[in-house]
Formats: sequence, C-alpha cells, structure tokens
Amino acid sequence: MARETKLYEALGVSPDASDADIKKAYRKMALKYHPDKNPEAGDMFKEISHAYEVLSDGQKRQVYDQYGEAGLSGEAGGMGGINPEDLFSQFFGGGGGMGGMGGMFGGGAGGRRGPSGPRRGRDIAHSLKVSLEDLYKGKTTKLQVTKTIICVGCDGRGGKEGAVKGCSKCHGRGVEVVIRQMGPMVQQIQQACRQCNGEGEEIDPRHKCKKCDGRKTVDERKQLEVHIDRGMKGGQKVVFQGEADQQPGIIPGDIVIVIEEKEHSRFKRRGDDLFFEAEIDLVTALAGGNLHIQHLDDRVLDVSILPGESIKPGEMKMLQGQGMPSHRHHNMGNMFIKFNVKFPEANWAAEADIKKLEALLPARRPLAGLGKGAHVEEVVLSSVDAHHQKSMNNGDNDGMDEDYEDVHQHGPAGVQCAQQ
Repeated sequence: MARETKLYEALGVSPDASDADIKKAYRKMALKYHPDKNPEAGDMFKEISHAYEVLSDGQKRQVYDQYGEAGLSGEAGGMGGINPEDLFSQFFGGGGGMGGMGGMFGGGAGGRRGPSGPRRGRDIAHSLKVSLEDLYKGKTTKLQVTKTIICVGCDGRGGKEGAVKGCSKCHGRGVEVVIRQMGPMVQQIQQACRQCNGEGEEIDPRHKCKKCDGRKTVDERKQLEVHIDRGMKGGQKVVFQGEADQQPGIIPGDIVIVIEEKEHSRFKRRGDDLFFEAEIDLVTALAGGNLHIQHLDDRVLDVSILPGESIKPGEMKMLQGQGMPSHRHHNMGNMFIKFNVKFPEANWAAEADIKKLEALLPARRPLAGLGKGAHVEEVVLSSVDAHHQKSMNNGDNDGMDEDYEDVHQHGPAGVQCAQQ
C-alpha cells in the first residue's frame, strides 16, 4: 500500500519533517487562513488544523504513517471532532483567537472520538544505571535489548498464503464456552480456545513458516544508542518510539529507558546542587591554607581558605556555579562544602608551646561566678570506653540494669578479692 501523505501536503511539509518543521508550518498557515483574516478560507483552516492535530501527536502520527486516516478514525478522511478554533487558541495562547470566531465551526471538543484503528502494544521499560560523572558530562552508551519482530519469512502470517484459516472450534473468536456440572448446578465457563490457544486461527502444519514455526514473530537482539544529556536526573526517561515488541496488526509500543543515578563516593546531589564534605586540620581552619577537590570532569578545584577566616566545625561554604549543569539549560548549580575540622591528638605539644598558643588565641572567657558559700569540688575528665558507649546508645536504664545484674551475679570486684 502506498504511504498516505495528504496531511503532510496540507501543511506543505515532507513526510520526514521534524516536529519543529510541522509546528512552524502550521503557525504560518494558520495565521494566513484564519477566518478572521481570510473569511473565504474556512474549509482550508479546518484542513490544516486537522493535519496539525494529527501530526503534532507522536502516537497519532505513527498510526497515520502506517494506516492512513482510516487507522485514526475508522473511516477515511475523519476529522476526529476537534474544534479548529480551540486548537488555534491552544497553539497561540489565550481564548480569543483573532476575534472569537470559534462559533462558526461545528462540533466541540466534547464530541471528540479516539482512534478506533489497530490497538497499541505495551511499552517495555529498562533501567540504566548511570554514574554522576556521566550525568555531569553527558554520554552515549550502548544497550543490548531482546525483542520480538514480525517474521520476514512469512510477513507475520505464520505460513504460506492461504494456510491460515479461522479456528473451526471457536469460529475465530479465540474463546470457547465449557459447561461443568457440579451436583444439581450447571456452570458455564468462558476460557481460551484449547484448539488454537486463544488466537482464533489455525495453520495447516504442512504449510507453517519454517523460520518462525507458525508463531508469526521471531526474537531479535538489537543495540540501542542511549544519549545521556548533561544534567539528567535519576527517574528521567529516554524513549525509543515504536521499538518495543512487534505483533501482526498491533502498533508497537515504546522502549523506555529509565535513568538510575548511581551513588557517588565523594558527592551527594540535590537537584542541580552538589554537596561535599571536606576534612581540614586545625591549622588550616585558623591560619588558612588550600583545599583541593577533584570535580566530576577531572578538574581539580583549588579552594583557598584565607588566614584568619576561622572555619568552624560543621560550617557550610559555597562554590557558586560548580554544581551540576541544569538539564537542557545553560546555567549551573552550586557546590556546598561542609567542613569537618580535625583536631590534634592528645599531648600534641609541649607546655611551653601551649603557652605561646594561649598568647596568640583570644583570651579565655572568665568562669561564671559562684554563689557565696558554694561547695566546690575538683573533678577530672575520663575517656569513654566501649562499655560506657554502649550504655549511652542503649539508654541510661539499660546500662544501669546491666551493672545491677553483674553485681548480683558475681558481686562487686572489691568484695571478690577480699573473699579470695
């Protein structure tokens, strides 16, 4: 069957025109033939509006390309019930068009009919794990998929011409009614025909297609090139229209690639922003220095900390424009740096050096005043061992209960020694 091109001709574009070309052609012709501007062109305006309504919809365009207008509405030349003035208003914005001429066209959007041609197959989704580096820089990756395609050996018939006939048992319906008697009751059950496996067709075994063994389809491995755009996020989709499984008389669905963002070892992402934890020593926090951060595109960011800036533990700073690229935009997110300050180990300096440090650092705050007659007792800090750490994590009561059980089962350590 020759490919139908009437709708493309109405807009003055070729059948391989891009979506942008179709939109541009409709804009130009709709302004030219709008009834407010050209009262004699009402029919022409309807025609180009109908053409744009079909060709601007990816699914409808695919149906039209394969089956013509008969596939869209069940009858050639069907208009689908859309109001051309409504389409014009949606395209150009606002509801007034060029003067509110919508009333001259019959049939509102409420009477619109959906496609009654071949049904559409289901979509197939695949998950693709992508590193944060690839989402930052963009990448084209290859993905192998297995799908069914219509057998070229029999053109999807399952056998030679004329070998396929309607099932003699179900008369082509694909279902049969089974009667079961349960005591005094008789039950009718509708189930898939056992003779044709619910297909409604039978193929003469002598004339089955040898390539597909009468199944009408064969398996095929196909390599897809998935273009990962800069700045894409987890959950976004890359769609390959019409690349899903094929079946005779059914419009193939889409293969949908769902992006899954891998967890990164250095950065965390929130939208277009990146978060980084940096550990610096106490000298750098107080006296300044430099911090090096390896970015996602292998650049090394040299971050200067000014002397006397005094970075506090847990403090957050920002590098403007060093985050993720915004998807399909030119702006960049920011990079937020949380500083963890590493303090020196115990007894790190001699007493004389500590005295020098005291002279450089701000003076100590004076101790809070004590009430007259207050009892003052000197105490010493101790390190927290594993046992006390467990008590803190479990709560005070759990820790006390453990100590209480130890005392009652074994007695206090001092008492045991005395008995021995």
